[in-house]
Amino acid sequence: MRDLRRRSLLAGALAVPLTASLPVLPARARTASGPDAGALRAAIAGLPDANVTAALVRVGGSDGSWRGSSGVHDLESGRPADPGARFRAGSTTKVVTAATVLGLVTEGWIDLGRPVQHYLPGLLGSRFRPVTVRQLLNHTSGIPAGDGLGTTFEEVYAHRFDTLAPERVAASAGAKEPEFCPGKQQHYLNINYTFLGLLVERVTGRSYAAEAARLVLAPAGMRDTYFPGTDPRILGPHNRGYQAVRRADGTTEFVDVTEWNQADRFAAGDMISTIADLERLLTGLFRGRIVPRPLMREVFSVPSGITGASYSAGGLQRFEIEGKVYWVKSGGRYGYNSAIAATCNLSRTLVYSVNSTDAKSEDANPVVVRIITAALR
Repeated sequence: MRDLRRRSLLAGALAVPLTASLPVLPARARTASGPDAGALRAAIAGLPDANVTAALVRVGGSDGSWRGSSGVHDLESGRPADPGARFRAGSTTKVVTAATVLGLVTEGWIDLGRPVQHYLPGLLGSRFRPVTVRQLLNHTSGIPAGDGLGTTFEEVYAHRFDTLAPERVAASAGAKEPEFCPGKQQHYLNINYTFLGLLVERVTGRSYAAEAARLVLAPAGMRDTYFPGTDPRILGPHNRGYQAVRRADGTTEFVDVTEWNQADRFAAGDMISTIADLERLLTGLFRGRIVPRPLMREVFSVPSGITGASYSAGGLQRFEIEGKVYWVKSGGRYGYNSAIAATCNLSRTLVYSVNSTDAKSEDANPVVVRIITAALR
């Protein structure tokens, strides 16, 4: 029971972006073994249900591998889910953005210690002290969230085909008061990576998507991953995404949210990918094939001296359980939740995509909890 509770904590980290500190748990003896195929099959059995319409899972690493899928392509036809489907990867985009920035550091375009005000003059108001590029990467900038197209599902759904440019999002954040002095706290916010995407475009003169493809997608072999820009569609094979909405009569309606303009998410979360490609991202990154080795310390370095800090400059979150450290990143867009996780030595990797019916909930999805529990047995 204690192991289950500990794995459920990690499931929470993979299911929703945490802004609070992650617990460091005591080490205990652990015997390496391959993934439990029976437990993993059981974890995704019985779909669709009220929480998830489809689930795609890949467990890998030197300890062994397992692949599985469950659920349906869409609720109308009920045909089986496509195991190679593309999906909205949400905030796992940030790992690609961080690797892109670190690649540009190697090429001399960017200095991690230089203020973003140098690269993007006028975007942050005079009330902001210098914010370094590294502080954007590890969420210690103090820049508040930018404006969006609404705060409730109903509000943003009504604007799902509208374009909110990332430049407007960044400008709205820069016009506000700083949340805190740069480097003094860590607050996970999309706005840090919105600024990074704009920085990439300013210093190179090329689009963020082009630079991410050159520096990350191509070296990793991520052939089925792309950035949609203002296109609301998911191109290629994909499973439909739904949001559960409570009707006035107390019944639940599952609203199709597959088509959605994600332009405002930009370098913080608009990527479309597959579980195979995200596994390639993990292995390529951790083996030093994407970020040059002199900068790999940034990928696995959490800022010191900040209580509760857990995010690194590599876009990843550090989580320790039973003496083993996992580096994780989750993502959520309406209709889709996904996550990547791995040990530093790649003894165990996990990538999943679940078509969640409440993808923006801060509560851990029960199907995700089952996947994590099974993957760590």
